[in-house]
Amino acid sequence: MKKIIAASLIVAFCCLLMGCYTFNHQVGTGAKGYDQIEERQWFVLWGLVPINDVDSKAMAGGAANYDVKTEFNVVDVIITAFTSMVTVHCQTVTVTK
Repeated sequence: MKKIIAASLIVAFCCLLMGCYTFNHQVGTGAKGYDQIEERQWFVLWGLVPINDVDSKAMAGGAANYDVKTEFNVVDVIITAFTSMVTVHCQTVTVTK
């Protein structure tokens, strides 16, 4: 019985983590410093319709060279675990100048 419970917990844990992803984009020659701005992008209908507008170019503040990282990390998984009942999901967008 303990093996079944342990296996079930491992499968459930793996199902939670397999949705994590990261996209990295480099604009120009990329970031020269470590100045980071982070915003959360929200979606409804399981990620089909964005609620807010996260503009990475505006987040860069006019910089010509910067990096954009869009990710669905552990914090987003925890938030989505509670909000997914009403089809709301989120992801994190980080701009490094």
